[in-house]
Amino acid sequence: MTPENRDKGKLKQIFICQQCGRESLRWLGRCPGCESWNSFEPVSVERRPSSGLRSLSNSASPEELAAVVLDSTPRLSLGISEFDRVLGGGLVPGSLVLLGGEPGIGKSTLLLQICSRMAHDGSQVVYVSGEESSQQVRLRSIRLGVSGENIILLPETNLDAVLSHLSVMTPAMVIVDSIQTMYVDGVPGAQGSLSQVRESTLALMRFAKQRSIPVLMAGHVTKDGSIAGPGALEHIVDVVLYMEGERHSAYRLVRSAKNRFGSTDELGVFEMVSSGLAEVDNPSSIFVGRDRDEASGSVVVPVLEGSRPLLAEIQALSTPSGFGPPRRVANGFDVNRLLLITAVLTKRTRMKLSNQDIIVNVTGGLRISEPAADLGVALAIVSSMRDRALRRGLVVFGELGLGGELRAVSQPARRLAEAARLGFESCLLPYDAKLPPSEVSGIKPLYATSLSRALAFAFERESGETGA
Repeated sequence: MTPENRDKGKLKQIFICQQCGRESLRWLGRCPGCESWNSFEPVSVERRPSSGLRSLSNSASPEELAAVVLDSTPRLSLGISEFDRVLGGGLVPGSLVLLGGEPGIGKSTLLLQICSRMAHDGSQVVYVSGEESSQQVRLRSIRLGVSGENIILLPETNLDAVLSHLSVMTPAMVIVDSIQTMYVDGVPGAQGSLSQVRESTLALMRFAKQRSIPVLMAGHVTKDGSIAGPGALEHIVDVVLYMEGERHSAYRLVRSAKNRFGSTDELGVFEMVSSGLAEVDNPSSIFVGRDRDEASGSVVVPVLEGSRPLLAEIQALSTPSGFGPPRRVANGFDVNRLLLITAVLTKRTRMKLSNQDIIVNVTGGLRISEPAADLGVALAIVSSMRDRALRRGLVVFGELGLGGELRAVSQPARRLAEAARLGFESCLLPYDAKLPPSEVSGIKPLYATSLSRALAFAFERESGETGA
């Protein structure tokens, strides 16, 4: 047998889904895991012995759980409070963080600003640039006002070479932009393929854990909103962050989809300015339009994004449908929840919505997932149907039941405080959330037990008495 044939005998061919990472011994037209079509590609892998005795030199030793010594190293603050908030208070040493977003959304800008804040404190940061040359990164740093001191730039795509350089350095943080441009020698597949992206991420994970150095990676997002090539990357890393924003909007939202060290409900808000991404100190002001008191179909709802209360403006438009069944369109809101709300309105208030196209939009690019916005969506639809604005200075929140009843939601006092801080005069909320007077100072509560009672309060133009 020739050496070439012996080498071929060590390889086998499998098929891997480029979307979810599912493996198969034969080609499949449709992936059973993610149900994507024509996503399986052949990959040659090395046959390895199944025995666990082949390498024990780097294996971990068994240890009793009670004897494990906890690391008291504090979190690493990045100097950007909005980003620290989403991370849960800062970077954990040895963590692997993936920042995803569409091309051009501002990932590289934000990562370079993080480098600048870290380097300003005297810490050494390594910036691995796989997409841009040294001159391109320098031009962006000049535009952002980043001096570049203590920032070690490494324009390299070979991850073996990158890790070789990092082995003789002790940086406070490593940034890889982006993971799709990295490749590992000896791994089949081109840059950006499933095998290369996965092996590169695993190599960075081993480096981060062994050296207790946090690593931030940028990752591109496909049209369907998932991390490109593949979504299996999310199961390897410790933290998955997404940068979102409308193409023609100056605001960018950073939210967490996975966080092993904190909550996944926090939200960071940034504004794109000439000098980069600036933190937004008062996010409620950007999500609520001005001079909206006389606009029909518009309602302000206090929502919670993790521990932060925000005021969101919900707009609804109801128009007679033409031919075919009526449409239900939701932007920033769950369309299934919208169907539930329209069904309750039809049944409990006798509104005729069967011939109406209903469109609901949450302004500012915000997405609302909590049921506290149910009452706001219902009132916005009624306001558009009647072409009549709600009473001045009113905010609303509450979950809507199938019987038309209003149910209490969490932390009503914090929602009321945020509305009062921005100058709203009254708040319509469920009767079950009745609060002591000390917790509703500065705003008048209007308690209601049902949707019909809430409608009476919402369209009353003069001060009404609270009641059930």
